[in-house]
Amino acid sequence: MPIPAKLQEYLDDLAIFTDRQDHIEYLIALSDDYKHPDAASFVRIEEKKVPGCESEVFIEAVPNGSSVDYRFAVDNPQGISAMAMAAILQSSLSGASRDEIAAVQEDIVFKIFGNELSMGKNLGLTNMVRIVKLLASR
Repeated sequence: MPIPAKLQEYLDDLAIFTDRQDHIEYLIALSDDYKHPDAASFVRIEEKKVPGCESEVFIEAVPNGSSVDYRFAVDNPQGISAMAMAAILQSSLSGASRDEIAAVQEDIVFKIFGNELSMGKNLGLTNMVRIVKLLASR
């Protein structure tokens, strides 16, 4: 099963940028698409927290018919990479089938951000993908 079409569109868009700085600027622009949930609508509990993420990210899956919608809370205002990843995952995986989400490999992080990630960023972003996949499998 291929990954969701919307996620493939992001990958195709990112592949256009051969210059690293242009790639980074595009990711920063994507982080601007992240919408921080208000405190009253998103309860932050340990079970929703992404382990190893330096940006204090919380994820929840909200049932929506036969699929789920994902919501993210990135509590570090400097967590640009986490915000970009949250915007991408929320936009492209909300409403996708479980099989489509299962087809998303963890190395998607490197396809999005490149191989220059620090160990800490890599761990947090990869765990965001893992949590989304885990929530989809429930």
